[in-house]
Amino acid sequence: MSAAQHKNGAIHETPDRYGAFPRLTPEQLQDLTVHGERRRTTEGEVLYREGEPFREFLAILSGTVEILQDHGGPEERRVAVHGPGRFLGELGMLEGQAAFDTAVVREAGEILAVPVERQRTLVGRDPVLGDLILRAYLGRRYLLIGLGAGFRILGSCYSRDTLRLREFAARNRLPHRWLDLERDKEAESLLRRFSIRPEETPVVLWKGERVLRNPSNAELARLIGLPTSTPKAARCDVMVVGAGPAGLAAAVYGASDGLTTISVDAVATGGQAGTSSRIENYLGFPSGISGGELIERAVLQAHKFGARLMVPAQVDRLVPQDDEYVVAFTDGSQARAGAVVLASGVRYRRLEVPGIDRLEGISVYYAATVHEASLCEADPVAVVGGGNSAGQAALFLANHASGVHLLVRGGDLNADMSRYLVDQVERHPKIEVRLRTEVRGVSGKEKLESLIVEDNANGERRTLRAAALFVFIGARPGTEWLRGVLALDEKGFVLTGADAQAVADETRWDPLGRGPLLLETSLPGVFAAGDVRSGSVKRVASATGEGAMAIRLVHEHREMAGNLVRTAGPEGPRPVTGR
Repeated sequence: MSAAQHKNGAIHETPDRYGAFPRLTPEQLQDLTVHGERRRTTEGEVLYREGEPFREFLAILSGTVEILQDHGGPEERRVAVHGPGRFLGELGMLEGQAAFDTAVVREAGEILAVPVERQRTLVGRDPVLGDLILRAYLGRRYLLIGLGAGFRILGSCYSRDTLRLREFAARNRLPHRWLDLERDKEAESLLRRFSIRPEETPVVLWKGERVLRNPSNAELARLIGLPTSTPKAARCDVMVVGAGPAGLAAAVYGASDGLTTISVDAVATGGQAGTSSRIENYLGFPSGISGGELIERAVLQAHKFGARLMVPAQVDRLVPQDDEYVVAFTDGSQARAGAVVLASGVRYRRLEVPGIDRLEGISVYYAATVHEASLCEADPVAVVGGGNSAGQAALFLANHASGVHLLVRGGDLNADMSRYLVDQVERHPKIEVRLRTEVRGVSGKEKLESLIVEDNANGERRTLRAAALFVFIGARPGTEWLRGVLALDEKGFVLTGADAQAVADETRWDPLGRGPLLLETSLPGVFAAGDVRSGSVKRVASATGEGAMAIRLVHEHREMAGNLVRTAGPEGPRPVTGR
């Protein structure tokens, strides 16, 4: 509905069916009044605009406000209408991102405006108000994602760069819409409208006017306000490499203990947990919690205590210098840290099947989020794997697909999957479990159409119709950049504690009068937590516990004098080996 149409009659407040549009109590509004100012509004006034940063938290005292997508553009549409007692904004307000929609006054009245920084502090201090606002903002973010709001990615489904941008947007839970050059009729008109040649794609379209031609992940992050690269020569007490559950726990506990803390991640906050549709065995959430919500809460906690989170920022070198470490990034920037916590997690292994490469990102996926599920509505899909991630994905996808084939190489679903998940999977009418089954081939010209699977007990093969394949077959650590720097096990996981001491350079540790602490690596002051650590328990709760424990050990390390053996020579500092 356009702005002109609004003048022909009253518009009604959007019902709060999903908990995304709650109303503040008179007492809460009164408490907020002392932190902000009351302000009269006029009909047609724009309170905040799509693509611009949020300046204020706004609560409506009287009148109505309409939330619009593509305000003033050819695709303008209503997102919601709010009346007295409701508040505006969404998750980007708390995380420093740009607005993904526009707020326009439809009926003049009065608002309460609280500066954003002051509001973020209030959210952290008042648990009732904070939880109300956070739940509403999380709900609004997912509504925007479902609406296809935000920026548009225009590119071919066969393009690696298109896949890269889509993955970055999905993993960071950013509202966006993908327009496939091969299938979407709208794509051709947009190419003409913005004078874009097909070979210049993928492009990102923002606010109906700005065009980024094949941007890097960092350029896309800057567009919507994500904090990215590290300032040159920045210094912190603790550098956390990785922003999954372990890394975010380390960031929260480090910052809350008063340590200057920087947490970086090459792709997104959340790690593998952030892609989980439902985590049901995490302590304190009896009804379960989505990976996205758990991570957003952790991110806000980290911000609350003053931790600095930067995404994307990829580390490629670790160099001892004086009594600290220099952490170098692929963009050429550097930071100095008194201690380092490695929490870079793992990446799912690729399925080695002939012809599968051309389908990856098109209809073969290594995560099952709302984004991937929306691409295979009402079609049958297949999930490969026998662990908890595969079980959670199968249950989630069963709510979208017409049916789910769960393909398990072993002969017992209980071998690697938690009992509560096994029960749900076996009872679900849309999930068919196929034990002792492996994928041997894929078919489909432009996207996946069917799979060739084999019973590994008798060698019998058959064809299964599937429009998408989701793969969860184990993981490998992202530690290539650490080889030759510190001690790794045969699979590339980081050795810590007694295991690290057994292979560490004794001349580095003898002057300290101690060996590696429990989570300390073969380098003094460098710790590992979560899935990247050799011998760790691959569970979200375990990862968060290790992240917190790593910070306690950082304090022990800081209390000990002479924590590093200087290795700088006439050519400057150099990486040291841990073997």
